[in-house]
Amino acid sequence: MADERHGLEEAAGAVNAAAKQPLLRIDGVVKNFGAFRAVDGVSLDIRAGEFFALLGPSGCGKTTLLRMLAGFEAPDEGRILLAGADIAQALPHERPINMMFQNYALFPHLSVYDNIAFGLRRAGMARADIATRVAEMVALVKLAGLEKRKPDQLSGGQRQRVALARSLARRPQVLLLDEPLAALDKKLRESTQAELMELQRRLGMTFVIVTHDQEEAMTMADRIGVMNAGKLVQVAPPRELYEAPRSRWIAEFVGDINLFDGEFKLRDGHRLVIATGDAGTLVAAEPREPIAGAKLSVAIRPEKVKLSRRAPVGERSAINQLDGVIADICYLGGATTYKVKLDTGGMVQSSVTNSARLDVDAYSLNQQVVAWFTPDDCLVLDQ
Repeated sequence: MADERHGLEEAAGAVNAAAKQPLLRIDGVVKNFGAFRAVDGVSLDIRAGEFFALLGPSGCGKTTLLRMLAGFEAPDEGRILLAGADIAQALPHERPINMMFQNYALFPHLSVYDNIAFGLRRAGMARADIATRVAEMVALVKLAGLEKRKPDQLSGGQRQRVALARSLARRPQVLLLDEPLAALDKKLRESTQAELMELQRRLGMTFVIVTHDQEEAMTMADRIGVMNAGKLVQVAPPRELYEAPRSRWIAEFVGDINLFDGEFKLRDGHRLVIATGDAGTLVAAEPREPIAGAKLSVAIRPEKVKLSRRAPVGERSAINQLDGVIADICYLGGATTYKVKLDTGGMVQSSVTNSARLDVDAYSLNQQVVAWFTPDDCLVLDQ
């Protein structure tokens, strides 16, 4: 009886361990093009059913990494494991992964139906099964009635849906998307983002998207991997990436931020006192204690910088107060961005939500203001 129970416990443990294994594991992958190292020792785990985004500037290696996952490039070093099996050297058609290209790569001489059916025919699926699967895909991406049209008879959004349906038709374990919304206008891009998220949740499929659009990555992804110069520099959920960037480079790359370089002076309870050149002395909540004289940067997101016509009072608001004048105003509809030229010589940016339809109390150019933020609003980064 004890042996039987022990065997059941072992089996349950094996099942739990398997459930915790990532669907896709990238292990120390390197890709060189001559003397140029495009991907430099990237390791990453992607879970089943996850919507994962690779974000980074042009030339950072994100598309090369995606092409290695698809099988269009082979890594020079490292492994790519899908459900535990190494697929690094497998050909594209041999792996249960499909890729949706940035330019959609539709066949111009084929109809919507035939574009979607193309991969199914190559796989040898029966004609009746192809018809059933294409009908499912057409309904899924809301293209009913357009099956006989050619790509040049479709709008950009409709072509994007055809490419998506073709990518999903073979029911891959992982769908790769290379800048799939780049060619769409803002309104269509936003609606398509919502549709992709809903589709991914409904199918329970793993999506990996490459984008340079930070808002797109923040909106759609469960987690984001930021790449720079071939390396994966941080992997985190969108909120953590924005609020707790791991380095100064990430803080500057992801969203807008105010950065003040300075030198650590002393600890005041759970706060650091940092002397900066552009904003005077700033106080930031920070658990670590740097060495005396350490070079640090104080980072504050613009939406956390408040503006007042006079110095605010109160324990939290009276600490980091910067006098200056409004030097620039940018009205963005939902918010207005103000740039404040500080009396200390620096510049600080504040983003203020436009809560009233006609805000008669809005600030004007050259108006004297106080920009302020709390120690908890500050992030301390190494220079």
